[in-house]
Amino acid sequence: MSDLNADQLTAPPALPLQMNLQYTKDLSFEVPSGAEIFATLRSNPSISVQIDVQVNRLQQEQNVFEVTLAIKAEAAEPPATEGGASGRTVFIVELAYAAVVTLGTNAPEQMVEPILLVEVPRLIFPYARNIISEVTRDGGFPPVVLQPIDFVALWQAKRAQATPSAANAPVAGNA
Repeated sequence: MSDLNADQLTAPPALPLQMNLQYTKDLSFEVPSGAEIFATLRSNPSISVQIDVQVNRLQQEQNVFEVTLAIKAEAAEPPATEGGASGRTVFIVELAYAAVVTLGTNAPEQMVEPILLVEVPRLIFPYARNIISEVTRDGGFPPVVLQPIDFVALWQAKRAQATPSAANAPVAGNA
């Protein structure tokens, strides 16, 4: 047996990634109906959440990137009747939380996109989740606690949107 212990045999290789800094790029909290919503809201609002990840290369000659996790949560009054339209907007919170990262020169080319669109958002998500929770609580509502996000599925869906399959592509001559 060699001198390697079990931890060295099972540990995955370290990511070729350096987290330089994280920051709140943009934050907005809005209660469109104002104080009236607090007096008239009778049940828990329904909350919809939209999430996106954007990557921007900061320095062309270096592997320095800004990765932005954009989260929008919108709460609306539940429908007055089953299957009816949602009521008034209770609140809207929008957050753009960003990280500036440097990829190592040893990063394999096929790993650059998954690192930037999956791993970096996974690393900064807990901070963004905390900000959303505190802002909604400080806004006078129960805190919105976001559930864990499958960034792999989000990345795959984004890739599928960017490159539609050949079956959906228009046939030459047909417009």
